This record gives sequence, C-alpha cells and structure tokens, in this order.
Amino acid sequence: MDFIYDHISVNTFWTILFTIHALLAIALLGALTHQAMSVLMPVRTGTMSNGFVTRFRAVHGAGYATTVCVLWTITFIFGAWIYTKYRIAIRIPIEQEGFWKTQGFFELKEHYATIGLGLLPIYWIFWNNARDPQYDSARKWLTVTLAAMCWFSFLVGHIVNNVRGFGS
Repeated sequence: MDFIYDHISVNTFWTILFTIHALLAIALLGALTHQAMSVLMPVRTGTMSNGFVTRFRAVHGAGYATTVCVLWTITFIFGAWIYTKYRIAIRIPIEQEGFWKTQGFFELKEHYATIGLGLLPIYWIFWNNARDPQYDSARKWLTVTLAAMCWFSFLVGHIVNNVRGFGS
C-alpha cells in the first residue's frame, strides 16, 4: 500500500476513498428510493398524469434488484475499509468531546448496514420472482425497510462527517 502514498498523500487517498463511498451510497439511495416508490405507490393503468412524481414511481422495480445488491455490497466494503480510519481518527475525538448520541447513531448505522447486507439474498430472491403474487407483500415491505435503512445510514454518515469533518 505504501506505493500509493509515493504518488498521493495519505489524506488525499482517504478523501478519494470516502468520495467513492459517498457516490456509491448516493447511487444506492437513488435506486432503492425509486424501487420503494414503485411498490408503495404503483402507477395504475390508465393514469393520465405525466408529472414528475408519476414518472418517478413508474419504474420497473425488478430491474433494480441486482443493482441494489451489487451497490449495497460494494458500498459496504468501501465503508468497512473507511471504518479502519474512522476508528482511530474520528471516533476517539468524538468520544473525547462527549458526543455520545452521535456515536450511538453511528453504531446503529453500522448495525443497519450489516443487517441490510444479510437481507440482500432474500430480497434478491423475492425480486427475481416478481411475477409471483404470493411474494408481493414481503417484497414491498422488505424493499421499504432496506430503503429506510439506506436513508438512515446515509443521513447519519453525513451528520457524523459534519460533526468531526473528514480529514480533520
């Protein structure tokens, strides 16, 4: 790994890694939000509205399943890699400053991300059987749950970054 630091600084390396993680998280958030809207508020046939919300929720949900699984996994791996830096450079000062609620929410974020990773196989199976109506309710609520976990994780990660500031 030292060969990388011959070409860029340590801070630049971690900033690049964090930026990639954030961009992957945004892509995951977008995909899951579209999919969740498509199951929560499906467009009815014969709907005449061509507005933004109608187009936003009119996506084919099954087309997002593999993408969501891949993005969640890659985002998780990048997050785990960044976690090594977080444990030393960010968590300790947050604890020293007494931001216990911030720290607690970040711990919850870690758990949600891990639980979400564990739910991905059944999520993928449900969406690969999207034509089977017996899975409709399970598919709907699992998708909404994963979307809520993703939004929570994204927002908490953003707040923790604002509390300590990446690269501080």
